[in-house]
Amino acid sequence: MARTADVIVIGGGLHGCSTALHLALRGLKTIVVEKDYAGRHASGVNAGGVRQLARDIAEIPLSISSMAIWEHIEELVGDDCGFASHGTVLVAESEVEFAGFRARVDDLRLKGFTHEELIGEAELRRLVPAVSDYCPGGIVSRRDGAADPFRTTQAFRKRAIEKGAQVLEGVAVTAIARAGGGWRVETSDGPIEAPRVVNAAGAWADRIAAMLGEPVPLEVIAPMLMVTSRLPAFIEPVVILRGRKLSFKQLDNGTVVIGGGHRARPLRDQNRTVLDWGKLAVSARTVWELFPVMRAATIVRAWAGIEARMPDEIPVVGPSVTSEGVYHQFGFSAHGFQLGPGAGAMMAELIATGATNVPIDGLGIGRFAARP
Repeated sequence: MARTADVIVIGGGLHGCSTALHLALRGLKTIVVEKDYAGRHASGVNAGGVRQLARDIAEIPLSISSMAIWEHIEELVGDDCGFASHGTVLVAESEVEFAGFRARVDDLRLKGFTHEELIGEAELRRLVPAVSDYCPGGIVSRRDGAADPFRTTQAFRKRAIEKGAQVLEGVAVTAIARAGGGWRVETSDGPIEAPRVVNAAGAWADRIAAMLGEPVPLEVIAPMLMVTSRLPAFIEPVVILRGRKLSFKQLDNGTVVIGGGHRARPLRDQNRTVLDWGKLAVSARTVWELFPVMRAATIVRAWAGIEARMPDEIPVVGPSVTSEGVYHQFGFSAHGFQLGPGAGAMMAELIATGATNVPIDGLGIGRFAARP
């Protein structure tokens, strides 16, 4: 006999666990199927940035709704998830870049978004005193911050289970097919049937979509991170760049996490990555130039996580176009951590009520439909 549920969530990363929790809070029987363990890939090993800053216009409403949850995260999952709100600063490295930032902030204001604030050299120095003196200013999102990614994923998993969800780890999905008015998901631990399915399978989500006749141009990527030896406290906000690849923050213990987009080689079918030390050296050089205080630091460890990137760098979120009762939640393109709490709440609302108060226009899988 097949197990049964109201909703099957494929993928036990932060997004899958968040959706499971919010579905359980709405009284829906939910089973999460995870081929490894919760947080094994991108959700557990990312840089932990909790930022609204520098997002595509299509995902800003989802990001804003998610930030409202982050600010009360302990009430939801019983753990503060290491979340600290010291802001995120996007640093301009030239006057030309700064002019582009000004245009972006002006455009966001016209669209009704006020979370991004243009700052000049004086305010940049106040927020990030260690930054090099050639930087003319930037943008700050003052409510942003950072959290512990693995701890966050585990907190959502634990609370989802407490509220009645089942989380099956070490269980792989092998097929999906119609079963009466719903879906039958074949797994390595036997079949599960439910009227609704959520594809939150991360870097493997294209394979799930293909089972539904809904192929997508997903690229498997592996963003790299480094962590340094401990240094005296010198920075509170998270710092990011756009011209060069950098995400930079100092943890409470004094270590500094360096990321920003340089990628390892992902071996998806082997569940592992191969680091690119040349690209890591480029990240180290960027930090050397931007923060002179870092020149005495030592790199202690580097790693990468397997993630899904879409061609337009924004996620696939919303109902399937081909399969009634199926919903997609993947392709967060290395910036989905902050969106996890809000995306789960939005998805549960969409499944339970048939609509959502959070605009997700432009995020649907239909944008990749084959054109005649």
